[in-house]
This record gives sequence, C-alpha cells and structure tokens, in this order.
Amino acid sequence: MTHLLDYTLQLADNAVIMGQRLGEWCGHAPILEQDIALTNTSLDHIGRARNLYQFAAEQFNAMTAEEKAGCFSSVALYNKATQNAVVDEDDMAFLRDAWDYKNLLLVEQPNNDWAFTVARSFLYDTFNFYLFTALKSSNNATIAAIAEKSLKEVTYHMRWSSEWVIRLGDGTEESHILMQQSLNSLWSYTGEMFTPNAADKAMLEAGAGADLSRVKQQWDERVKAITEEATLTIPANSWMQQGGKDGRHTEHLGFMLADMQFMQRAYPDMEW
Repeated sequence: MTHLLDYTLQLADNAVIMGQRLGEWCGHAPILEQDIALTNTSLDHIGRARNLYQFAAEQFNAMTAEEKAGCFSSVALYNKATQNAVVDEDDMAFLRDAWDYKNLLLVEQPNNDWAFTVARSFLYDTFNFYLFTALKSSNNATIAAIAEKSLKEVTYHMRWSSEWVIRLGDGTEESHILMQQSLNSLWSYTGEMFTPNAADKAMLEAGAGADLSRVKQQWDERVKAITEEATLTIPANSWMQQGGKDGRHTEHLGFMLADMQFMQRAYPDMEW
C-alpha cells in the first residue's frame, strides 16, 4: 500500500467511524435540538468520509494487480482486487474488516453517556480543526480541497463540543463529576493522534501531510483553555494507547462494523 493511500484511509476511517458513533444518538439525545445537531454532525463526518473514500478508490484502481493484492487482507476486497474489478467508495467502507481500518482508537469508543460523547467529540474535534487547517496547505490538490471544504464543518463541531464541555464541567456537581470522569477515561487515547506512523512521516516529508508536533502544540493550548474555563483538570497520566492507525483496534470496532456492514455483506453489490 502506498503512503498516500494509507494516509487517505486514516482520514476517511476516522470520519466514517466518528459519524457512525454520533449517528447512534439519533432519537436518543437528551433534547430534540441536540438530537438534530448530532445527526447533522454525523452526516458531516460521513460526507467527508465519502469524499476521501472516493479518492482512496481512485488510487487503488490505478494500481497493478500485484499492488492491489498486497493492500488489504479482508477477503471480500481481496477477491475484488484479484478479479481486477473496479472498487468504489462503498467497497472501501463496507468490504474492509477491522484489521484493515486505520482509524484512531479514540473515535471507536462507545458513546456511553452524554458527557462521555461530548468529551470524545471535544478531544477529536479540536484535533481535527488544527489538522485540517494544516492540510489546507497540502501540495496534494485533492487532500487540500477536501480539507478546505471540511474546515467550515469542523469549526462548528469544535465550537459545539467546546461549549458543551464548559456547560457540563462548570454546571451542576453531578455534571462536573461526569465530565471529569469522561475526560479521565478518554485521555489515554489522545496520544495516538500525535504519534506519527510511516504514512504520517512520508506525507509530511512529501509536503502533503500535516506536522503533528505543531498540531499537538495548538491542540494542547486549546484543550488547556477550555478545560480551565470548564473548571476541569487535565489528567496527569502520560501513558497512551496506540495501534489504531496501524490496524490494531479495540473490540468495539468489530461490533460496530458488524452492524454498519451487514446489508452490503448479506447482499453483495446491492444498489438502492
């Protein structure tokens, strides 16, 4: 697999998995306004994922048969590759198994309660904002265009989750406790965002990716400011989870993909 394809899939997988998680709140959020807000946010993520999967599919289809065979271990996609069939964005989302997904471990964590969902969104949205701000300057025209288009949505996402962190953190005694507990639980998943793998390093060197060390500096400043306003304490632990970007995931991703991919797996090549 080329570094560009790997990098594209990292961005796409983050978006589709976060979109799926937020979509699970549809009909279950605490108030109607936020139910609609999260559903629309979910669609923002999934729309970005589709653009990125289209780009990934274009790269994959341009490969030789030998190159395609070495990209994925998922049987359904491997069969398409060996038959030299054209792959599209739906195949990228629905025919890869968990070990071929490159998303961060953070985004696959279950929703749990409202405070947990808000904390996960805040940590990821803040990262996304500075990441896509950097990717606007990518020398890869497609990545730069997707970043520029996505940034308007990502800016709203970060504002929404930041406001909820402050509202819950500096709210009632119970909401403060739940918000702090959620931040504590999720903190060990944040380090992976800034730990570059081979694709991150190669894309940065080529001028197409983002400098994750710079993104981390900006993320740290924003997270510190919001948590202080929310009267929350940034967890002191420095040990971090890792592996998602290289295909090593928690058990939660497999259960999610079983639901997300069921129709396409049960009825291959179905069309609406």
